[in-house]
Amino acid sequence: MTWLQCIECDERYSGGEPRYTCDCGGLLEVRYEEIPSRSDFTGPLGVWRYSSILPLETADSVTLHEGGTPLYDAGKLSDELGVDIHVKHEGMNPTCSFKDRGMTVGVSKAIELGIERVACASTGNTSAALSAYGAAADIPAVVLLPQDKVAMGKVAQALMHGAELVELDGNFDECLRIVRDLADEGFFYVLNSINPYRLEGQKTIAFELLEQLNWELPDRVVLPIGNAGNISAIYKGFREFYHAGIIEEIPMMTGVQAEGASPLVGALQKSGPLEPFESPETKATAIRIGDPVNAPKAREAIGETGGTATSVTDEELMDAQVKLAQYEGIGVEPASATSVAGVRKLLDEGVIDSTETIACVTTGHVLKDPDAALEASGDTVKTDATREAVRNALN
Repeated sequence: MTWLQCIECDERYSGGEPRYTCDCGGLLEVRYEEIPSRSDFTGPLGVWRYSSILPLETADSVTLHEGGTPLYDAGKLSDELGVDIHVKHEGMNPTCSFKDRGMTVGVSKAIELGIERVACASTGNTSAALSAYGAAADIPAVVLLPQDKVAMGKVAQALMHGAELVELDGNFDECLRIVRDLADEGFFYVLNSINPYRLEGQKTIAFELLEQLNWELPDRVVLPIGNAGNISAIYKGFREFYHAGIIEEIPMMTGVQAEGASPLVGALQKSGPLEPFESPETKATAIRIGDPVNAPKAREAIGETGGTATSVTDEELMDAQVKLAQYEGIGVEPASATSVAGVRKLLDEGVIDSTETIACVTTGHVLKDPDAALEASGDTVKTDATREAVRNALN
């Protein structure tokens, strides 16, 4: 049995109709009458291995076989930084980002609710995932994008899967406000991270991470923060296992924002309210968000686990992107690399101890933004088509 519950006032809702927030304005979470035991998790590693703790009332799911992403022991990177790092690469999902985990559950729930059209605002990855799962479910998908602010690889994915894309002369936060307004008028069902069902799919990152580490908890989980849904979801996954007695503690949840889009970091540093960035700007386009809708959940995740949040410059995250690729063979988009860049910064500041075991979540594949990859890694060598010219160029 599941229901929706407000994180502010504890009001409950059945979940039998579309709802994104409480009447008081608070964010909603999916709650369960009972958390299953480890023996209830069956099937291959992936989102639906954990169907007994996902909010689908029917047996049908819209799936592209998401989840089951690799966890790498980043040995060379660990040696350079002086701390034990594992990298959970969510760019290895079907549309090459962690958003697929949320969309398999969100679109499945939309079908269960009888929804006829789904929509999202997006910085890119959400649009690709929504479009693909909408196509698989044979349900129309609408995407609002900030004009000329989304990497073209992501735009191409959404168009290829048949979504209706509308580019707005504004930023992501303005796109999300309009999507939510139109959803209130009944235009469509929103599958941004304001939707509590979508976040249920993303919490399975925590479950997989534990299984891949043979149920040995990392001391800290570090990941990028954009709209703050993923850190909230992963924390919720750990929290559910903790309350069920499956684990005895929860890792320190640590979020990293790009310096040009870091309102949550500023709010935490001042222990005050979040002040939105009116014009966020960073090369990490996937997290170019000035007013993260899930900030209250993220603050809880960080505060309740003794974690922290920091920001990194574009230069720092691009350097981390190159090192992940050249040291470990792990290709990620710029936003993903903020997790590794954040570890380096927090080590230098003495916030992270060198004895810790750290799991970094990288959220999107390098080919999501090839232009950024080219800018970070340099140019090709051009020469004449002769053996001598090539030999000289290589020397």
